[in-house]
Amino acid sequence: MNLNFFDRKGSLVKINHEDDMAASKLAEGILSLIPAYTARPIVFVCIGTDRSTGDSLGPLIGTFLEEKSISPFTVYGTLDDPIHAVNLEEQLAEIKQKHFNPFIVGIDACLGRLKSVGTIQIASGPVKPGAGVNKELPEVGDIHITGIVNVSGFMEFFVLQNTRLNLVVKMAKTIANGIHETSVLLPRQQTINEFKWDFGQEQTT
Repeated sequence: MNLNFFDRKGSLVKINHEDDMAASKLAEGILSLIPAYTARPIVFVCIGTDRSTGDSLGPLIGTFLEEKSISPFTVYGTLDDPIHAVNLEEQLAEIKQKHFNPFIVGIDACLGRLKSVGTIQIASGPVKPGAGVNKELPEVGDIHITGIVNVSGFMEFFVLQNTRLNLVVKMAKTIANGIHETSVLLPRQQTINEFKWDFGQEQTT
């Protein structure tokens, strides 16, 4: 669970989960931040636990992604096998052992202002899990996606426990759909970039 008191202005993309184009906007945002053509494996790390409604956003996203084809991406953190405060450091070490120099997208639930509840944010840099409940945990990701599931500022642990599951599920489905759309668009973007590169080479010889 990340904490977002001020809904940082540095966030590259902010999307309302009820927007009809939310998944497509999310895909565009992810594509703008991940390497367009790279040998680095792209790994999504979905953080959270189903023991807390508000903090279940990450594992719900991971579970929905398991039901989809998201090649060339890999996903970790599901309802069956969650990544949370207790095992986060160990899981990150295993991921980095399995994948050489992975490009990691950290995903976590977030607390923020009342007017921003239901907003999905994408930004460069890592997510800071545990910040919402005053836990010191490793930062995760070259970029991150967060979903603001409830209001920050008072009794955060209680707020997480009493977050509406309906909102969390809807946000998780939107984010999972956006990541799936990214997986479809990425090979096309790579092909376009290769064509541009080849064309440029021909022009210079």
